[in-house]
Amino acid sequence: MKKSFATVLVLALLATARPIKAQEQASKFEVYGGYYYVRFNVNASAAGGAPSETFNGNGGGGQLEYNANHWLGVVGDLGGYGATSTSNGALVGGAFTYLFGPRVNFRHGKVTPFAQTLFGGIWTTDGIGNSASENNFAMTAGGGIDFKVSKHVSVRPVQAEYFMTKIPDGSTTARTICGLALESLYG
Repeated sequence: MKKSFATVLVLALLATARPIKAQEQASKFEVYGGYYYVRFNVNASAAGGAPSETFNGNGGGGQLEYNANHWLGVVGDLGGYGATSTSNGALVGGAFTYLFGPRVNFRHGKVTPFAQTLFGGIWTTDGIGNSASENNFAMTAGGGIDFKVSKHVSVRPVQAEYFMTKIPDGSTTARTICGLALESLYG
C-alpha cells in the first residue's frame, strides 16, 4: 500500500513538473519603452567649457531584448535626449544613443532584477561637445528591476546606470530610466 502510494505521488510530481517549468520560461523577445534622464557632467579641464558645466538630458527610448535562455539576454537600446543647461534651463542641443550588449536576468516569479553592460555610440548636436554634430563611443553599466503585472506586461520602476561617453569635451554622464516593459506574445 505504501509502495503504490509513493509510486502515484512520484508520477503526479513528474506530471506537474513540466507545466511548472514551462511557466518559468522567459519570452524569446521583450520590448521596452520609457522615459530616460541623463545628467551630462563636463570635465572642468575641458577647453571652451565652463568649469563643472552640466546639462540635463530629458528624453525617451526603447530596448529590444532577445532571451537566449532563462537568465541570459542580448539587448539593443536606442535613446534620444534634449539637453538643457542647468544654469539657465536653455536648450543647448540633443543626443541620440545606440547601445548593444548582454543582460543577466535574475527571474523570481513576478520580479526580475537584472544587470547589463551595453556598448555603442552617442551622436551629439553642436550644443554638446565640440562645435559640430559628431558620433563618439558610449557605454553603460548598471541594472534595474521589472515587476510583472500581467501575462505580457511588466513595469520597470527604475533602471540606473553609469553612462560613460567619450565626447571630446570630457563629458561623463549618469543615466536613470523608468518605464513599461512589454513581453513578446511569442514565447
